Amino acid sequence: MTPLLEMRSITKTFPGVKALDQVNLQVMEGEIHAICGENGAGKSTLMKVLSGVYPAGSYEGEIHYDGQLAQFRDITDSEHRGIIIIHQELALVPLLSIAENLFLGNERAKNGVINWRETFARTEGLLKKVGLKEAPSTLIEKLGVGKQQLVEIAKALSKEVRLLILDEPTAALSEADSQALLDLMLELKTQGVTQIIISHKLNEVRRVADTVTVIRDGTSVSTTTAASGNITEDRIVRDMVGRDMSDRYPPRPRNPGDMLLEVSDWNVWHPEQAERQVISDISFNVRKGEVVGIAGLMGSGRTELAMSIFGRSYGRNISGRVRLKGQEIDVSRIDRAIANGLAYVTEDRKSLGLVLDETIRTNITLANLPAVSRSGVINENQETTIAEGYRGALNIRTPSVFQKVVNLSGGNQQKVVLSKWLFAEPEVLILDEPTRGIDVGAKFEIYGIINDLAAQGKGVLMISSEMPELLGMCDRIYVMNEGEFVGELTAEDASQERIMSLIVTE
Repeated sequence: MTPLLEMRSITKTFPGVKALDQVNLQVMEGEIHAICGENGAGKSTLMKVLSGVYPAGSYEGEIHYDGQLAQFRDITDSEHRGIIIIHQELALVPLLSIAENLFLGNERAKNGVINWRETFARTEGLLKKVGLKEAPSTLIEKLGVGKQQLVEIAKALSKEVRLLILDEPTAALSEADSQALLDLMLELKTQGVTQIIISHKLNEVRRVADTVTVIRDGTSVSTTTAASGNITEDRIVRDMVGRDMSDRYPPRPRNPGDMLLEVSDWNVWHPEQAERQVISDISFNVRKGEVVGIAGLMGSGRTELAMSIFGRSYGRNISGRVRLKGQEIDVSRIDRAIANGLAYVTEDRKSLGLVLDETIRTNITLANLPAVSRSGVINENQETTIAEGYRGALNIRTPSVFQKVVNLSGGNQQKVVLSKWLFAEPEVLILDEPTRGIDVGAKFEIYGIINDLAAQGKGVLMISSEMPELLGMCDRIYVMNEGEFVGELTAEDASQERIMSLIVTE
């Protein structure tokens, strides 16, 4: 059987870095083909070569598509052949309607006049295909991320897609939205749409993939088919990281010390909807050397709680008390929260955690500039030395601390965020989805950093949508639902079933 796509010996070099080295990929028509690998392995680069983002002539090797040599000049060129890529950062215009987004640049028009009747009719048909019931006139900004992802797929279908590439499609989705998207992928497969999915969520890969190709350090190292029965998480992980990982969560002695952080009677109202209370009478504590988790569904108020405690960076009419080592502290502003020993690693590292167009060096010292300055003047040599120290300690994979953060993989960006807050020397570190969009190898390294902090007597408050992660890392877990804590479980008593039971019955 002739493959729909064959990429042969693809090599792509950037200044000082060989991102792809003789990569081979073969995708059969009508299959779902997963590409797995650590952050920075070259997965997205390979797809950019395929889709024409990196045009023919900028790489070595050959692309054969539908039996012919393909030399795409740009992304429009590949789209004309039915190759559509949906990036992790969705490319929708929030203030335009669904219909306008679906046909943006591909308008149903004659003599420069848009035929809105045809546009809306075609939009309704496409939305039905992806399972959306919204009106074509609905603005994108009114949709959740899960529905926006479905709009992106509908947009691909409007271009008569033959090969659909999805880059981390469920990274920002809830469990329910993720399952709906996977179901849609399987439905599209029955309609003859060939798909390539890049994902770090190995349980999802196993559910939908017919074939899995693993890329490590810019080289294709293995291809396995579901028919062979060899697509297992352990096999994929071993191929991704080049070693066995018998334990996904590094062991840590569980010996919590004295009381460190106490939050009591915490209440928060929505910043715009004055009558809506987001957090209701929450109280909790974290001891020295303890990792405490917060479990809950998306929308339960976890992030709002964390942000409101960290300098009241979310909410209004906030009330309650925060004590550190028995003394009440002022967390009314972000600078005061930092000065009093709190740090917050946001779930949105690209928008809120980093200055992407600045260097690693600059980002690492941002939260503690007084430590590298005198009379308002930054000591750049000292700043470089500190950044180099964190690059080594956290294994930030980059040729230089003068590299711009925007050019790093997701896992290495997350390590820069962690470095920034570690340099601020906090007593309590709040981690909001600390491993979202990160491969298993980088996750293991971040878990090790968390354990090191606990060993130093720091307190860690960890929010995660991945229940196995909370169960594997935390000493205690608070369960949250609709802005309230509905239960507290020790590590010994906690299980996914008990957590979900608390969420749905309280």
